[in-house]
Amino acid sequence: MIVLCVISLLLLTFYLREGDTGPIHAVRGGVMTVTSPVRMLGSAVAAPFGALGNIAQNATASSETLSELKKRNEELTAQVAELSEAQETAERLEKLVGLKSTYSLESTAARIIGSTGDAWTDSVIIDKGSASGFEVGMPVCSAGGVIGQIIEVSANTSTVRLITDDQSGVSAMIQGSRAQGVLQGQADGTLRLEYVVSDAEVATGDIVITSGIGGTFPKGLPLGTVASIDRAPNAVYYTIVVRAASSAESNEEVLVITSVSEDQIASDEEVDSANGVPQGGSDAQGDAGQDAGGQDGSSGTDE
Repeated sequence: MIVLCVISLLLLTFYLREGDTGPIHAVRGGVMTVTSPVRMLGSAVAAPFGALGNIAQNATASSETLSELKKRNEELTAQVAELSEAQETAERLEKLVGLKSTYSLESTAARIIGSTGDAWTDSVIIDKGSASGFEVGMPVCSAGGVIGQIIEVSANTSTVRLITDDQSGVSAMIQGSRAQGVLQGQADGTLRLEYVVSDAEVATGDIVITSGIGGTFPKGLPLGTVASIDRAPNAVYYTIVVRAASSAESNEEVLVITSVSEDQIASDEEVDSANGVPQGGSDAQGDAGQDAGGQDGSSGTDE
């Protein structure tokens, strides 16, 4: 080892003292020339591995960044959905308040929480009952208009028979001509305005509203619009199909009308003009009795 060190020192000394044309420089140049291809090959082989290491490092960073961005996107999406739902709820409630104000309704808000699951009736359940002052027979409205009437009450829930149920009937009239009739649900879920005399002025698109006869539904509430009109030869009444103004399926919040004032029911003149029309039928209370304005015992809910 000592000998090698001495030889190395001597060679270094001679290398530094001799010129560029000296023998040691010549030997070094030859060795560099011979080994140059080997060194270049080594660099070429090592370069991809260095690049691969950089790619792997960048890929790891990109993967972490992507994961963080994805998480943030999910959070923002959830916030947008929450805000959108809150806005839609606020808009629905605002429309209910508008309906209440427009028609000066004594009413209490409730929420639809499900259907009765009864295949024979078209009805829903709301989340308030007798504890909130609700009673059988009270009308139920959405922001678009009348959707039904309470037929059963417990302490904290109520069952609402929808106007599309074939046991439902609401005293109604054409808004423009004031032609009187009874809006009745059908077994197929449609609505018909019955007992409108064939000489009355009725046109497709006419608005159908509550007439206020019977005192249960305040006068003037929207029920729907005339979808089609037909009259058989020599028929006394039109066959009028009505498109409902609103439906339970498209609403979550409703108003239960708890009281009807004197100025919200039909006048004596309006009642007299409708004397030829069977108003109502069986009471919304089902077996509880007949409608105060009913005359023929036909099915219906308006009182």
